[in-house]
Amino acid sequence: MATSTRKFKTTDSTKGGHLTSGIKEDHAEMYEYYDNYVTADSTDHKTRWANQLCWEVARHAVGEEIVVYPLMEKHLGAEGKKFAAEDRADHQKVKERIYKLERMKVGTAEYDNLLLEIMEHLQEHNNSEELNDLPSLEEKLGQEASQSAAASFRRTKKFAPTHAHPSAPNKPPLETLAGFMALPIDKLKDMFMKFPTDDMK
Repeated sequence: MATSTRKFKTTDSTKGGHLTSGIKEDHAEMYEYYDNYVTADSTDHKTRWANQLCWEVARHAVGEEIVVYPLMEKHLGAEGKKFAAEDRADHQKVKERIYKLERMKVGTAEYDNLLLEIMEHLQEHNNSEELNDLPSLEEKLGQEASQSAAASFRRTKKFAPTHAHPSAPNKPPLETLAGFMALPIDKLKDMFMKFPTDDMK
């Protein structure tokens, strides 16, 4: 079996405010969904957890690109622009791989290897956000602005595309417009896809 059983997890950093907590919760969910994929005992269950994972990663990425990265660019100067550019580049690599993954057969060695590659890339990217980007941003925001940003991040995810669109813009306002256009099509796709049942969670 090509899939690794290693445990992905968030960093032990306790720094940050409401925004950091919300983003780390998303990161933890990604790792949980992957672990559930690895331990699933049937192709049906693997398909459901893989779909849930890709769904979460797609929404999370757009939420960060529309809400979090512009805040870095605004409040952190040249360093913030560098963080945002690197993070968008990381997201682009993940989107391209997920787009390819969604067209492959779940449970094959090729699929498992690519999914593991995605998770390893996400782990490195997420750790960098948790240890470097977000602590710097939180210092500038303060608790009230962090709480407001966290709420905006959660709202944005509700209207974000649920599938990877690697050719779409990755900066607002064009990304916001592209997201609104892609969402109805993505929601229609979701209606015909399998996701984890309540009994599986």
